[in-house]
Amino acid sequence: MEQDGTVMRRSFKFLLRPTSKQAAAFTQMLADHCSLYNAALEERRTAYRQCGVTVRYPMQSAQLTAIRSFDPERQGRWSFSSQQATLRRLDKAMRAFFRRVKAGEKPGYPRFRGVGWFHTVEFPKDGDGVRWNSTPDDPVTRVRFQGIGHVRVHQHRPVSGNVKTVSVKREGDRWYVVLSCDDVPAQPLPVTTVSAGIDLGIAHFLTTSHGTHVPNPRPCQTASDRLARIQRVLARCERGSTRRRKVVTRLAALHRKIRRQRLDHAHQTAWTLVRTFDVIAHERLNVAGMVRSPNPRPDPEQPKTFLPNGAAAKAGLNRGIQDAGWGVFLGVLAHKADSAGRRLIPVDPRNTSRRCPNCAHVSSDNRRTQAEFVCVACGYTANADVVGALNIAHRAGLVLREARAA
Repeated sequence: MEQDGTVMRRSFKFLLRPTSKQAAAFTQMLADHCSLYNAALEERRTAYRQCGVTVRYPMQSAQLTAIRSFDPERQGRWSFSSQQATLRRLDKAMRAFFRRVKAGEKPGYPRFRGVGWFHTVEFPKDGDGVRWNSTPDDPVTRVRFQGIGHVRVHQHRPVSGNVKTVSVKREGDRWYVVLSCDDVPAQPLPVTTVSAGIDLGIAHFLTTSHGTHVPNPRPCQTASDRLARIQRVLARCERGSTRRRKVVTRLAALHRKIRRQRLDHAHQTAWTLVRTFDVIAHERLNVAGMVRSPNPRPDPEQPKTFLPNGAAAKAGLNRGIQDAGWGVFLGVLAHKADSAGRRLIPVDPRNTSRRCPNCAHVSSDNRRTQAEFVCVACGYTANADVVGALNIAHRAGLVLREARAA
């Protein structure tokens, strides 16, 4: 069902089930594309250092035919268009580098990629080097890759829209196919005539202006003992040993599990919100800035010494914010609100926890503790998170409801 003909671009990610030979071929494909990326980066660096010449994507793309003819075993067997996408990936990194230089930011020159740090190969067009659902008469969905063959796909949901680009991605010992589709129709939900503001937090994952608290799952904190135990084992392993590789694999698998738990909670919470409310207001948060470490405070009286800056306490808050995954959740919420025809309103977060929703008095003394809000002007008392959600709703111009007592 479409909403006024609204269509959008969406991605679909499915688990691949390759055979052992196909998995080895995928690994070789990543290694060869990584080699191409590093060789192209070295060409750019050498040309600029020795001759002052800036090599760009069209020049490197024109060399692909000769490269494939010279090395048919490693480069000639893979899709030409996927190799062009790898070169465009480098070109994008270089353009971002020069943009940061001009803006006076930290440049961050593109680095050479190790095989263990190159996990994705993109195919710019379905049908060119890759074919999605290559056996439509087969009940099992398969995707065909040039140089690898037909690979089984665990398709857990239907694909809508037109498949434009296809990517193969490695996550640990698993392989995934990612489809980017155009013209995906929106699926608006029935109107509820209910609006709300939401306040993200640490004690509670979020609180609505109607007084509902969503608990914080804290997946990383829950698994902290297991993480510490594996990291202690890793510290005792000899570098380059088989045992160390196995321990690294265990640690990576646990981190992937934590990430999946966090993402699953974000999807479920966002889906509950868009089903319940027509309009949702939230704080416009700069999460990356919120988790930065505080700047050092040099002691003016003693050179080369520093004053306390609260870094230890800030580190605990940073871990809590990162474990909650506010940025991930807000991205998922925006995606689902867009698809469901809901309205999402970001508001200015300043003083949302200090303003009284009853008399509009703003003071840092209003919030005496993390959980309690007591207005020093009118004596209004409520849960501090509910007060924050009410102020967010007020700034978005929504109809306020009386805050429930803590």
